Amino acid sequence: MGEFFSNVFRYPKYLITIVLGIFTAFLEPLIQRSKNPITAIALIGACISIILTFYFVVKAMVLPDTLV
Repeated sequence: MGEFFSNVFRYPKYLITIVLGIFTAFLEPLIQRSKNPITAIALIGACISIILTFYFVVKAMVLPDTLV
């Protein structure tokens, strides 16, 4: 039974490693491109628009009566 829990507790480590690897692979090119001021402003605007889109979509899903 101890071996079972040893295997179960090992999987969150793999999950964290995979998620961090995905974020690193996604953010590294964006950080390199943000050295140009115009590109940095465009990236900031894109991030803000993505956050606002998610906010309004989740708000509409949770509180559909407040849309009117």
